[in-house]
Amino acid sequence: MEDGNNNQIPNWLTRRVEATPDNKALLSSGVWLTWRELYELVQDTAEKLSGLGICPGMRVALLLGNSQEFVVILHALGQMGATVVPLNLRLTPAELSWQINDIKAELLVYAEGQHELANAIRTEIICPILVITELNDKPKTTFSPQKYFELNTVHSIIYSSGTTGKPKGVLLTYGNHFWNAIASVLNLGHQHNDCWLAVLPLFHVGGMSILLRSVVYGIPTIVHESFDPTAVNRTIDEDGVTIISVVANILQRMLDERGDKPYPPTLRCVLAGGGPVPKPLLERCAALNIPVTQTYGMSETASQAVTLAPEDAMRKLGSAGKVLYPSELRVENEGQTVKVCEVGEILIRGPIVTPGYAGRPEETDRALQDGWLHTGDLGKLDVEGYLYIVDRRTDLIISGGENIYPAEVEAVLLAHPQIEEAGVIGLQDERWGQIVVAGVKLRPNSYLTEKEIIEWCVTRLAKYKVPKQVKFLESLPRNAAGKLVRRQLREDWNL
Repeated sequence: MEDGNNNQIPNWLTRRVEATPDNKALLSSGVWLTWRELYELVQDTAEKLSGLGICPGMRVALLLGNSQEFVVILHALGQMGATVVPLNLRLTPAELSWQINDIKAELLVYAEGQHELANAIRTEIICPILVITELNDKPKTTFSPQKYFELNTVHSIIYSSGTTGKPKGVLLTYGNHFWNAIASVLNLGHQHNDCWLAVLPLFHVGGMSILLRSVVYGIPTIVHESFDPTAVNRTIDEDGVTIISVVANILQRMLDERGDKPYPPTLRCVLAGGGPVPKPLLERCAALNIPVTQTYGMSETASQAVTLAPEDAMRKLGSAGKVLYPSELRVENEGQTVKVCEVGEILIRGPIVTPGYAGRPEETDRALQDGWLHTGDLGKLDVEGYLYIVDRRTDLIISGGENIYPAEVEAVLLAHPQIEEAGVIGLQDERWGQIVVAGVKLRPNSYLTEKEIIEWCVTRLAKYKVPKQVKFLESLPRNAAGKLVRRQLREDWNL
């Protein structure tokens, strides 16, 4: 490190190429690249971006799906010291325009398949716009990659999913990403044959973090353009996948497609996050010996913050695990640490925690107090210090003075063999303050009445937790990462 600067790390991509140039790095759209081949594409892209005037500190927004192009430009911008701002492809033109202008992007790069969306926002944004294939025709500028990364320098800005309101640009530094990668491998371990399958959107932190871990660990990533359960199961069988990151809905669809066929022993970890995994689904996986490891994290922690150790997967079914080293965790209620098994807000402190929100000093100060990130999520710790996620604080239902956690009611609904998806919210009620209601999607060729569903819940839940109304839906609102968006379900309820 230059001049003994302990706040730097060597450039992780150039170090990786020096160490294992001919090892596999990336499989996308049927094409394998070695680290040397990936680096050559990254260097070429960086030289062309440099020719466009992109330089350190500039913010470049990406409207790209899961693809080789995303991986290449992500690393190219990192080599240049520019800041990556990946955008959610499922947003409306108005939402995208707002984010691009809010973050003051200096360039927007979009994929060929996003012409319609790009044209819809072209006149609404203040920065230049470029389809990624146009880079091939751009002149190059001699470019030397950064030798070191400053740990406190912002690497990327990821907009929060907006499940509870207006999204905010979460600042993530090189140090946040690096320490998250280290924390994960210290828990899950590292094997010479590891291969991580990325089916989550790369524009979310859960997907992007896989690409960065891949470089730090020196393991290949397989990128799928979109989630298809048949393709995912085939890849696991044929391509030596050892780890896959999923959310509950993805995992359920994988199992529904596969039936009782076991997964190969090479699959050593199914990392399940994005919210509490329903216990019936965990029990189903346990019966099939599927190595599910629950995890808890968010954009503000650069992905994983708490993860169950593989050896605890069966013993602590339903737990998200313990906080990953070297971060800290505590559970509070009104500023006081709660007792064992009592519910409170989850707080996290450590090198994985964001320095704040872009252009939002007041919200940064509200979320970060004395270094502790106030997550807004509710959880409880058991006597051994294992965390159990209860729900979002903003999703908490209070009916007749009783606290009701939607995830608990959803788990009961999902245990019904004919219910495929369930979402629970609270509606305002003059008598009780709020009442519990549920939206459900039935499995194909299933038939249930509202009365039958309520009767199912009556035998499994306290009376005040039982849904008072049930709506049958063709689909439940989810964001691009597969998380249920209860805010949208609430807005749509009476439409």
